[in-house]
Amino acid sequence: MFYSNRSTRCTFSAFQIALRERSSHGLTCSLISGSISLTAKSISTSIAEGAQTFQFTSTASSLPTMITLRKERIICLGIFIIVTIILSTMKIDFLGSDNMIWQYEPPLRAPPKEAAEKVVVTPPAAKTTTTTTAPPDINGGSASNEETEEKPPAIGRFTTIPDGSHVEGFTLVDNLYLRNGTFYVVTSDVSKFPPVRNMISLPLKLELDVNLEPTDEQLQFLSAEDVESALGKHAIRVEGLTVIVYDPTQFLSHFYHWWGEIILGAWRIISFEGSKTKEILTPKRFLLPFSVKGEFRDPAGINAPLMRAAFPHASIEESDYWNDHITLNATVVFDRVMLISRPSAHRHPWADRWTKMIAGTMNITVTKDFWAPIRQSLVQNTLGYVPEAWREGRTVHGVKEPTPKPLVTYISRQDVRRRLATDDHEALVKALADLEVEGICEFREVRMEQLSLREQIELAARSMIFVGVHGNGLTHELWMPPSDRSTVIEIFHPEGYSFDYELLARNMGHRHYAIWNDTIITYPDGKYHDGVNHNEHFHGNDIPVHGPTVAKIVRERLAGKSP
Repeated sequence: MFYSNRSTRCTFSAFQIALRERSSHGLTCSLISGSISLTAKSISTSIAEGAQTFQFTSTASSLPTMITLRKERIICLGIFIIVTIILSTMKIDFLGSDNMIWQYEPPLRAPPKEAAEKVVVTPPAAKTTTTTTAPPDINGGSASNEETEEKPPAIGRFTTIPDGSHVEGFTLVDNLYLRNGTFYVVTSDVSKFPPVRNMISLPLKLELDVNLEPTDEQLQFLSAEDVESALGKHAIRVEGLTVIVYDPTQFLSHFYHWWGEIILGAWRIISFEGSKTKEILTPKRFLLPFSVKGEFRDPAGINAPLMRAAFPHASIEESDYWNDHITLNATVVFDRVMLISRPSAHRHPWADRWTKMIAGTMNITVTKDFWAPIRQSLVQNTLGYVPEAWREGRTVHGVKEPTPKPLVTYISRQDVRRRLATDDHEALVKALADLEVEGICEFREVRMEQLSLREQIELAARSMIFVGVHGNGLTHELWMPPSDRSTVIEIFHPEGYSFDYELLARNMGHRHYAIWNDTIITYPDGKYHDGVNHNEHFHGNDIPVHGPTVAKIVRERLAGKSP
């Protein structure tokens, strides 16, 4: 039998207390100890109370000790207390130790596994084989990035890319090194990595005739032999997943571009990798190296607060974080990085087709509900509950009753640029309001800029159908509950087209309709409109729309009749 704690382990070959009741007036207890001796000499203690006698004897030769008592059984309890006190002085835990295991040696225990944490093990300084993979090519193939058997760099581990976790502009990298503002990839085979220009670019504004090709100041490759001379002998390890947006704030400070491209594109890659490992690592920090004192914040003040709700355990770091490590003149190694570069993303072949940063990530296979963790976290932390789609397009949350009717929300832009012709706007509002009168839906006309942030999220989270002119407010479809009836109806000037909110709808599981006045345009999965068209009237203030046509789509979608 073994008893153990962190400080002492004692082994008893035999430990037995035998209680034998001799008669109704007397009791005899035997204590047999085989491998523990209380003292080298015999110990005798006599306590006399009247005619009662107590005697305790223990010998180093482990002979039986007889304890004779002539009173009530309570005396045996006293003996047990004495033994317990002796064992306590030897620092033996009976019940308080998690390590106490009866009858066999306790096995070694692995450290507890924390949710959304990756255990980092520094490899021994011996030959090992590290397997990494390069990203798929544009035709869907993949290349193995298998390191040869060689000693890994003493400063850490080889840099790797998980299989398939790269498209232009979005690269998931393990063990990425940083020193003095330059990234370093440590590998024995540079050819197994994607071209540098597809991972990172010069952090300059996207403008015509600006050279954005990366240089050695952005990223370099190192062999294991060159690590010490370039990076030194030790590194600061940054644990967990770090999302690094290696771009100026030109597009960071915009609601749609932040959520609908940067976060959505990154999450597609992260989810893809998580579907393979059965564990999605949520970001611990977002690093914006070229944002100074909150420059990444959008004018409406939406992005940063919603980031706190969606990723409550993640920090948002800016240029001071980046510059502090440069000042230290220290090497940093990131456990895992999602490296994002907008110019690199636009080098994907599909980017020319859609002119969207997330074009390449649409070729990555993800689960149908991959966005659910983000939507649920953001909505729950903003509202305290998460509406979900219910029957007939209604929503329900928790134990509350479902909404009486599905909510149809028209996001009006009549106070800003790119808006409907006044008469058509009024006719659209009337057509949608008539559906409420018929009992088909609940209807709301809103101007998002006039609502608090919480009201905006609540409205989106309860809506089944969004209607609006192409514009930033439609980004809120990210928080709509997906269902077979959830719909986004986007109004363009005739012949105009853009993929911004169609791609969001496809990612979210909503059906998207483009409206050219009285013409309806929609595509099934796998089919897309032929290119972008920002014609001269695209941003105009007199966009036409036929209200009854929009109302017809709403009626059929809520009835479950429209595809």
